[in-house]
Amino acid sequence: MADIAAVPLTPASPPRGTLARAERFVWLTARVLEQRLFAHHFRDGAAGPVETALEAYRNDDGGYGHALEPALRGPASLPAHTARALRVLDSVGRCDARRAEAVCRYLTSVSTTEGALTAIRPEAALPAVRPAGKGGGAVRLPGTLSATAPVVGLLHRNEVWHPWLFRATDFCWRAVESLEAALPGDVEAAVLFLDHAPERARAEAAAERLGRLVRRERLVVLDPDDPGAQPSSSGQAPGHAVGDRRFPQDYARTPDSLARAWFTDAEMERSLDVLAAGQQADGGWPVRRLPGAPESAPVALLEARPVATTQALRTLAAYGRSLA
Repeated sequence: MADIAAVPLTPASPPRGTLARAERFVWLTARVLEQRLFAHHFRDGAAGPVETALEAYRNDDGGYGHALEPALRGPASLPAHTARALRVLDSVGRCDARRAEAVCRYLTSVSTTEGALTAIRPEAALPAVRPAGKGGGAVRLPGTLSATAPVVGLLHRNEVWHPWLFRATDFCWRAVESLEAALPGDVEAAVLFLDHAPERARAEAAAERLGRLVRRERLVVLDPDDPGAQPSSSGQAPGHAVGDRRFPQDYARTPDSLARAWFTDAEMERSLDVLAAGQQADGGWPVRRLPGAPESAPVALLEARPVATTQALRTLAAYGRSLA
């Protein structure tokens, strides 16, 4: 592993280059977990320290909490925190059956009878985990595709099998194949499921239909010069989301995604140009803020920006963009 302790935090002159500027931003602002992830992805850091940092967020019930997903504060386990934990483990090659067993037990305990998970809005996170009634059970809300599909997709990607996963997979298929007037977030989640779903011919057919829907319903920004595609003064993240729309790389996070076929090479290159240009003066990328979403606490925004920064770098690198 590179000697990250040797990286100066107060250089005589600001660092140049996309990666160097982002690195300084991460060392100055990120939590230990995001620092370890950055080191793993871009400085030959080992996977072990990432796992060690992630362990601090794990609860006895097998789920994760403690603001692992920065917008959701509080210590209690939530599906969104646990989904983030699985993404971290997957990104460092440690999402195997042994590690996923406890997570799946937790997911079983909080899913609906269909196997679906619940999405919690940031402002509802703390009330939603308080005991309800004398029985002390958590309030059970309807399951959603956006909360369930990314988790199911990751588990299939890592060839994890668990009784809960069968029900959850069936739920995802029904939800994906019935999407008509979809929201961009639902389509994003659907792609994360379809990219790794076990029935490949079925997944390809479903992805082709979703691609037509995305273009027909204008759920994607294809012309960055469109005035509606420009970042707003309120902190909208350029190259990630505009209004209720997304950019191509939000759907096709890697070139081998099924969603990559939805866009021409020219459309993808223009979109990646916008993403690259979104790096701010301090070296980091802004976080996505969707219309109608509540204002996040300053600490949540601060903790979320290194996450967004590492994701932007990984997307650019996946498409062969130079980070020098």
